[in-house]
Amino acid sequence: MNKFNKISLILFLIYLGLVFWCCFGNFSDMPDIQREILGFPTDKVVHFVLFLPFVTLGHMAINFLGKTFGGKLWLVLPVLVAGILLAIGIEIGQSLTSYRTGDAMDFFADALGLCVSTVITIILVFIKKKAFS
Repeated sequence: MNKFNKISLILFLIYLGLVFWCCFGNFSDMPDIQREILGFPTDKVVHFVLFLPFVTLGHMAINFLGKTFGGKLWLVLPVLVAGILLAIGIEIGQSLTSYRTGDAMDFFADALGLCVSTVITIILVFIKKKAFS
């Protein structure tokens, strides 16, 4: 594992810690916030933004596993699946707390963020291939 991969892995782990903090933190003492952002419920926007970097950061963290271009491209799929499983687990976990609720629409926002991140990551893999070939 080279230095870039180590840094990417550390960043991904820090990011995961922040996701868990945001999803399981008790923020009931916070003041009220704007209910909508550009017509979308604020909490759904937060879920989308929270999961937007997942696939890109996860792919960077395990990128050393793919030796070929095709291998690097296919690494996107298990990271996407891991993100979907994490989003499902978070919603189930939130439904088990007394201060949070699980919400299917939150999962949909998470999944949308993951899908956009997947597309961005695939584009970045192709750009990197073009730049280094």
